[in-house]
Amino acid sequence: MEPESISNQFIKITEQNSIHENLDKKSIHDLLLEMNEEDRKVPEAVAQAIPQVEMLVENIVKRMKRGGRIFYLGAGTSGRLGVLDASEIPPTFGMPAHAVVGLIAGGELALRKAVEHAEDNSDRGWEELIERNVTKFDTIIGIAASGTTPYVVGTLRKARENGILTASISCNPNSPIAEEAEIKIDVVVGPEFITGSTRLKSGTAQKLVLNMITTTVMIKLGRINGNKMVNMQLNNLKLMDRGIRIIMEELGIVHEQATNILLIHGSVKKAIDAYKKERM
Repeated sequence: MEPESISNQFIKITEQNSIHENLDKKSIHDLLLEMNEEDRKVPEAVAQAIPQVEMLVENIVKRMKRGGRIFYLGAGTSGRLGVLDASEIPPTFGMPAHAVVGLIAGGELALRKAVEHAEDNSDRGWEELIERNVTKFDTIIGIAASGTTPYVVGTLRKARENGILTASISCNPNSPIAEEAEIKIDVVVGPEFITGSTRLKSGTAQKLVLNMITTTVMIKLGRINGNKMVNMQLNNLKLMDRGIRIIMEELGIVHEQATNILLIHGSVKKAIDAYKKERM
């Protein structure tokens, strides 16, 4: 399907005129107040989508327990947000880098600069999934504020045809990516502060949804104890200190002892588990 025919199928709220006029004539104070006014609409829009997010998380957990992965796909801001969320999973939860993968139209170069027409290739996303040996246990989540990105639409269509769980995250209702997805997550935040600039409210809404998905999945996969990141990668002094404090609190031991067992085991969870086992 050609990009023009896709975008003409429905009304894009994300492209409607901003309700704030003459921005170039306003004071910095007024601009900030009005942006904040718009931003406060985002959490409520996300709240409306919680039932769909819940359904998606339940399905992802079942699949990841059988070795499945999460693949995010998007272009521009949406693609960058997917890559960002995926990149934070290993350090935060100690999961392997292949557990959650972010794919962006145009590849790594597109993380820093726009790659012309990359998002218009409706076949490339599926090719990238095939290169990564996609299976029926994986979950494909297409992210597009507009809901029309051919790179995402084409990938979701092929994934669903091959029996793979698909989900969409869009800021327009009844979008083309939603039509191709089994689970449709719409976070309708209204027109942007700057007309059509979906890096603003739409991007914020998408990031909140991604946070909810992976955080809840990781908790349900046992990567958190209580409310502590016991599987985090200890790759700087701040995180080492946090790990020591978690061990002290969990085991009721002093700083020096907590430091020693953390250095021995290299992981907060392993240190806690080993200490408790020794005392059984």
